[in-house]
Amino acid sequence: MASIKITVDRIQPGLHIRLPVKWNEHPFLFNSFKVKDEEQIRLIRHLGIKHVFMNPNQSDTQPLPPSQQTSSDKDEGMQEQIDQEAAKLWKEKQDRIEKLSAYRRRVINCEKEFERSLSRMRAVMNKIRNRPEQAVDEASQLVNDIVDKLLSDDNVTLHLMNGKSEFEDIYFHSLNVSVVSMMIAKAKKMDAEEIKKVAFASLFHDMGKVKVPTAIVRKQTPLSEPEKNYLKLHTKYGLELAGNIEGFPESAKMVIEQHHELNDGSGYPAGLKEADIDPLTQIISVANAYDNLCHHNIASEQKIPYVALSHLYKNCKHLYSNENLSLLIKFMGIYPPGTVVQLSNDMVGLVISVNSRNILFPNVLIYDPSVPRTQAPIIDLAEKEIKIVNAILPNKLPDKVREYLNPRSRISYFFDSDD
Repeated sequence: MASIKITVDRIQPGLHIRLPVKWNEHPFLFNSFKVKDEEQIRLIRHLGIKHVFMNPNQSDTQPLPPSQQTSSDKDEGMQEQIDQEAAKLWKEKQDRIEKLSAYRRRVINCEKEFERSLSRMRAVMNKIRNRPEQAVDEASQLVNDIVDKLLSDDNVTLHLMNGKSEFEDIYFHSLNVSVVSMMIAKAKKMDAEEIKKVAFASLFHDMGKVKVPTAIVRKQTPLSEPEKNYLKLHTKYGLELAGNIEGFPESAKMVIEQHHELNDGSGYPAGLKEADIDPLTQIISVANAYDNLCHHNIASEQKIPYVALSHLYKNCKHLYSNENLSLLIKFMGIYPPGTVVQLSNDMVGLVISVNSRNILFPNVLIYDPSVPRTQAPIIDLAEKEIKIVNAILPNKLPDKVREYLNPRSRISYFFDSDD
């Protein structure tokens, strides 16, 4: 049902309303909200607003009959009380805007770190053929820097990144798998050296793909059987490349060889079963599977993060370590960064980060056409009564909402900590 225009004298607590003014012209956190009490009603009148739009579907009650406005607003004492309440709300809103600005600065710094790491990863992969020892040294330094950051504080936030490129798949994928694998390893309480092994192996797990034709690696239609078999050779090629590099870690060689083995023996190249698959590989396999589901070459096969996690949990428990899969779901949250969600206040938003201490309450960027996207409200669900109701497929969104929220086909993650 469409919203209904009503005069302010008809507002009562329980009505879900939308204010017909810009976001910066009132002290409330949102333009749309459910009226809680008479104070809010008095404040709306105090702002000089003559009418609002009510949403019957979200309201708990009906509007009052017309012409029920009281004269109490004119009382001097009441006016002073309203002024004080307005000042309090304006201060809360300003504090929230400042907090939001600090959060945005934090994300910008995180994105710069991500881009630097991506650039370093690109340099590493470009040196694999001609200067392999230098590539290993640079990868080790990259791993040390990232792991030190990850372990610097227990309070880690995983952010959705705004990757500039949609095409450099191997760099994005390797860094993504590395970040997700490290988060699983940290959740398993592995020590720094073990996490560094996981990170290093993740960065190189697919390096054999440099010897597979790009036309096969990036093909956007189903592969033929010969093409599938050629692609499967990337584990063999990767192992050969690693074998020719002096000092290349044995733990990483194991991952390169085994990261497509599955617990039920249906994987490749050796058809190993759970007990025979290396423990570090079992961590990276789960992260690799998740990222591949989100970034399938065939567009129609790509899954949003929420669906990718659900698919792994419902359909793949027999293929991967249940402990690692559970930890992945635990730190990603039910609605991972990158998921478009419907909220209990009837708003739509994009999950943009999840904090390890509050995984059930992510940060959500809200669609609000009255606010420029660069200043869009970001709400921390841990602080509000608002909840996520369900996930929404991006292709189901109206064009203007999709354009505003900008859900990306390339889902990349990076983290920071509150140190």
